[in-house]
Amino acid sequence: MEARTDLDAKAGVTAEPVPFLLDIDGTLVDSRHVVEDAWREVAARFGADADAILAVCHGLRDEDAVARFFPEPLRAAVVDHIAAIEQERAADVVAMAGAQRFLAGLTPGRWAAVTSGSRRLMTARLRGAGLPVPAVFVTADDVRHGKPHPEGYLAAAAQLGADIKECVVVEDSPTGVVAGRAAGAFVVGLAADPAALTEADVVVRTIADVPRAVAGRRDS
Repeated sequence: MEARTDLDAKAGVTAEPVPFLLDIDGTLVDSRHVVEDAWREVAARFGADADAILAVCHGLRDEDAVARFFPEPLRAAVVDHIAAIEQERAADVVAMAGAQRFLAGLTPGRWAAVTSGSRRLMTARLRGAGLPVPAVFVTADDVRHGKPHPEGYLAAAAQLGADIKECVVVEDSPTGVVAGRAAGAFVVGLAADPAALTEADVVVRTIADVPRAVAGRRDS
């Protein structure tokens, strides 16, 4: 691997840099209000239970969430409608606390984003939040199976030329955590309550706490 990153130095780590595989929504970008508004509008228009959808949709591709709650004849229209709403409000997001500094400490070419959103939408959200668009970017458009399937994380590791077992996945949803673990990566969960992400290897409150968690992994 390559020389260590500023992030490693800040964490007190002397080894070569860890490849990071990062979720976007809820990890790098705070889009919760946009997502919730979009699903509530769609649910009202097409006659579904918005609260039931919001309880499970985080981390899923839109088409996978739609398949759970809408009859087949409506699904294409629902997917198109929610995509239009979310794209229209793609810039109405902000970076998660600490995300800009975290990304600035990573070595170029040693991190990737893995998202359940489309490439167009997630690119717009990253730019709206003032965050860089990574060179390795695995989206819903690039996989046959969305999270919790590990396909996206395995594809990102391969594109980085990294061993998935050396990678650190950072996720804020149970669905994403399961995907990272299934891929074989070390998974750092982001949650105020560790009980919210019991499948993660370690849970921290914010992305600013990730370097300490990674340093602890290397020291163990």
